[in-house]
This record gives sequence, C-alpha cells and structure tokens, in this order.
Amino acid sequence: MEVKEKLAGSVTSPFWLSTVEKGPACPSLTSSVDCDLAVIGGGFTGLWSALKARERDPGARIVLVEAARCGGEASGRNGGFCAPSISHGVSNALNRWPDEADRLIRLGQENLDELACDLDDYHIDGGFERSGKLNIAATPWQADGLKSMARNYARFGIEHSLLEGDALREKFNSPVYSAGLFEPNYALVNPARLVAGLRDSCINRGVMLHENTPVTALKQESNGISLQTAEGQIRASKVILATNAAVPLIRRLRPTIIPIFDYSLVTEPLSDAQLAGIGWTGRYGVADSGNQFHYLRKTADNRMLWAGFDAIYHYGSSRERKLLHREETFDLLARQFAEAFPSLSDVKFDYAWGGIIDTSARSTFFTGTACGGRVAYALGFTGQGVSASRFAGLTMLDLLEGVETERTSLSMHRRMPVPFPPEPFRSLAVSMMQKRLAKEDTTGKRALLLRGFDAFGIGFDS
Repeated sequence: MEVKEKLAGSVTSPFWLSTVEKGPACPSLTSSVDCDLAVIGGGFTGLWSALKARERDPGARIVLVEAARCGGEASGRNGGFCAPSISHGVSNALNRWPDEADRLIRLGQENLDELACDLDDYHIDGGFERSGKLNIAATPWQADGLKSMARNYARFGIEHSLLEGDALREKFNSPVYSAGLFEPNYALVNPARLVAGLRDSCINRGVMLHENTPVTALKQESNGISLQTAEGQIRASKVILATNAAVPLIRRLRPTIIPIFDYSLVTEPLSDAQLAGIGWTGRYGVADSGNQFHYLRKTADNRMLWAGFDAIYHYGSSRERKLLHREETFDLLARQFAEAFPSLSDVKFDYAWGGIIDTSARSTFFTGTACGGRVAYALGFTGQGVSASRFAGLTMLDLLEGVETERTSLSMHRRMPVPFPPEPFRSLAVSMMQKRLAKEDTTGKRALLLRGFDAFGIGFDS
C-alpha cells in the first residue's frame, strides 16, 4: 500500500478530541471584572494553577481566561507522556544542576505521585495509567547511552531493567531497535480527558472561566494589574501567565522561547494479534534514543500513536495555523513506521495532526515574576509539560505569595535560559544545531559546536 493511500482521509484534528464530548464553551468575557487572581491560559499549566489556587484560598475570586477553548493548543495535541520528572529527565538534571540533581529527581517523583492523588481526589478520569516507559536504541552508541542512563538510575535508586535480544523482543520486536531500558515508574494520560477533568473541577469550585477570550494587553497599575480583552477588562491583584507556546504578553520573555512544530499520526485500531506480532502486549509507552526521536503509545482502543522525529522551526517564530498540517512530515512518519514495523506496513492512519512545543534553550521550563511580583509566569516546557505543568503552577503560586519554598529555591528557577537571537540569526542557529544533531544520530559523534553549547548549558531537545 502506498503512503498516500495509508494517509488518505486522515482526520487533521488530534485523536484525543474524539474521546471527549465537546460541550458548550464557557461564555466569553464581555464586561469588566475584579478578582484576586487572574490566570491567562486554559491548558494544563493554567488549569492546575487555578485549581491549586482554589485549594489555598477557598474564598478567593479567581478568573481564568482562555483565548479559544481549554486544551485546544499544546495541552490537547501532545502524546500524553506523564513523566516522573520536572527537569527533562535524570541526565538533564545531572548535566545542568549536578548539585541539586538529588532534589530535582525526588521532587519530580513526588510530583507524579501527588498528581495521581489529585486525580483521585477530584474524581478526574484523565486516562491515567502508570504502566511504564520503554526507552529503545537503534545504534551501538544509543545502546551505550542506555547503559549510561542505567548507571544514573542505579545511582539514584530508580527501578529499571536493561533489555537486549530475546528480553527486548518480548517487550518490543522491531528490526530497527537492538536494546532497551524499561522504567516502570512512568505514566500516560489521555490529554483531552485530563483537560476536561481539570476544567470541570475548576468550574465546580467557583473559578470564573471565560473561553474565546484572548488577552490583548497587560498593564501594571498602582493597585494591581489590568488585563484588556476584546470586549472586556480584568482588574486583578495578581496574575499567572500560562500561555506557553503563544507569544508572551511580557515583551522581555519573547526571546526565551521559540515555537517548534511536532507532528503525530494515529493508526486505525490494531488487533491483539497485530500487537503480539511486534511483541508489544503491555500498556507502556515507548521512545527511541535519537536526538531526532520517535515516541509511541497505545490508545484505549489499541490504536498506535506514532509521533516525533521532525522538529520544525519556521522563520520569524511563525505560529500560523496552516503549519499544523505538514504533508511531507506525515509522509516521512508513515514511511518510518513501515520500516520499524514491517508486519504492519499496510496499516492505515486515521489521524494526522501537528502541535507547537514551547522550546527553551535549556530543555526545561522556567518560572519568574514581573510587575513588582504581581505577575508570575512559566514557560519553556520543551515537550515535557504534562506533569511538570502541575509543579510549575505550584511554583508560580509560591512566587506570588512571596514565600521561599523548596520549589522556589531551586537553581532552575533562579536563572533565565539563554535567549534566542533575533532573526535572521535565530533561524541560522536553529538550523545549524539541528543539522549537527541529525549527524550525531547517524555517526555517534557529537560536533564541537554542540559540545561548546553543552558547556554553557544550552541545549535543543524535545
């Protein structure tokens, strides 16, 4: 079957949206309101922030505004990998903050545990499955990387198992991959169902939620912050910015992130026999070890999400909607799928879509304050925000309260990432790094330029 035929008729909206009933939108804001806390953005970060703010102050007036519908952007377009990490993994913590690696790893694990408890406490059916993650290697140097990962995991007491030969084939049988590392403490969620549950929990607890209400301006005033919308205004004592991949309302934050487009395919439902044929009978997620990497998982009805590899930056940090659909990337992903799973080469893809990753130059989110401490922000999740967004929300609330906590005292929150240069240098820098990362995938050798960036804590991963 030709690639075009396998993609023919695929739906261009995220698969996850088909798993939730789309009810009416919350009314847009058409008047002036006063509140104690305004949250801008209705994705994971904003919803967690509003819900946790309500826990801290049951009587607070909390308003959440979303430019479109809650979860319509990155929070509803990702793969639903819910990591026990706030630092983009153990290796990143060790490389960037070696003195705090112990704390970062512990806090990441605690955050995942607490997230699971929150879902139970709020009766949120977000499709949460702590079924583990299998990291796989396609080359000898990637296999060596998994062994290094195993040593780091052993150092910090993280349960894991290295797999080769028959042991790997029993969990994942593909001619492309030769080694694996399985970690059981890793979760998956259904992003759309998680957003819907968080949204309902906020509404049920008195958060005033306005959808289809983009904020056009933020202004500091003597007694608080003024937010201008198309048809209304919000006067808030404090504000949380949770806009992630959108253009930041605070100008000085704009160079700190760039929008990287990532793409996903979802197959037609697969039979038990088809899945057994590739050795994938468990519910764990899978990701390969390249700089340009694929990530894959099963849906509740045994479709396979096959995503990643192409990470596309468009000149001028363009965020145009038409860029969410990219035929050449969908074709490439479909061809790579057939190479990885020859027995599934005739499987069709029912869904094909894109999303934007808010990428920072250090691969982790960062937080901070503006406007005399009345505004808190979190940005730069770099594809690792499903669980870290909850931690970010708590950190922003700490910052707005002006208290030092274990969260706010972390070094990762005390220094901004290196900003991206203006165009045309931005496009040139991204292109240079991507070419060298791709070459490392095929040769196993890290270029001098990348080693130099490593030394200054600058990275480009997703």
